[in-house]
Amino acid sequence: MTKKAIVICGYLASGKSTFALRLARELNVPYLIKDTFKSAICRDLPIEDRSASSRFSAATFNAMLYVAERLMETGAPVILEGNFVPAGVKPVDEAGELRGLIEKYGYSSLTYKFTGDTAVLYRRFIERENTPGRGRANRIGGEVSQETFDSWCRAMDGFGLGGETVEVDATDFASVDYDRLIRAAMPPRT
Repeated sequence: MTKKAIVICGYLASGKSTFALRLARELNVPYLIKDTFKSAICRDLPIEDRSASSRFSAATFNAMLYVAERLMETGAPVILEGNFVPAGVKPVDEAGELRGLIEKYGYSSLTYKFTGDTAVLYRRFIERENTPGRGRANRIGGEVSQETFDSWCRAMDGFGLGGETVEVDATDFASVDYDRLIRAAMPPRT
């Protein structure tokens, strides 16, 4: 598989990172997971508040784009995972930036959009926030209402790159056919 960008995006606490790791192993493709990338970048940097965390998120996105472009220069496939948003939500147009790279290097794209019942995802999100493995760089750092959480998730709805899109309802992990999702990314058999 060459010249393919697989983007895994969608709602918070919907299982995007776990799926990205599984897909990368199955396909033997390099992957960049935004939260993991952010933790590495911020390991020795102070993050005092949500504002600082947001600035580091923007820097993380830029660093991910840099690495993705280096991979794309070689024609290598790449998996990019994150809570990417359409234009107008953040100061940077993440969808436009990713689309620009895909077009620049003549890549095909496959986007997995993870969504679900935000009441269920909110409960997962709160549980995850309180686990030591979450890392300080990726914690919200305060109380978040379900209404706020829902608005954060809904802000991601308009994200799109063109190309093929696979919708994933991750309300109940047990009902997701992960094998089917992996098959959707595999090159056609000849």
